[in-house]
Amino acid sequence: MDSFSDTLRRRAADLGISNAEVARRAGLTERRYGNYVSGRREPDLATLVRIARVLETTPNVLLGFEEIGSNGGDALRAKINSAVAALGNDDREILAACAEAIVKLRSG
Repeated sequence: MDSFSDTLRRRAADLGISNAEVARRAGLTERRYGNYVSGRREPDLATLVRIARVLETTPNVLLGFEEIGSNGGDALRAKINSAVAALGNDDREILAACAEAIVKLRSG
């Protein structure tokens, strides 16, 4: 079983986002998040839930009670969702239009 800090690092790497970006999206300072990644501290429950949302997983996965991927998600989908969450509404609409165009093109 990986430690909490190892799981944080691995999950962010799977999503292709930096620790600084995880911290920003979770509303934390880089220093505070760095304490979690280094294993010096552990977050309170509310912070754990915010971090889990940013990392497109569950608190149980981060705490090592479940394996990554056992919650039904795959790494690529999680990476896409994480990137979309960082976009503004206008960019999300553009992205949705692009995705719809690809689906239409592929379906003939």
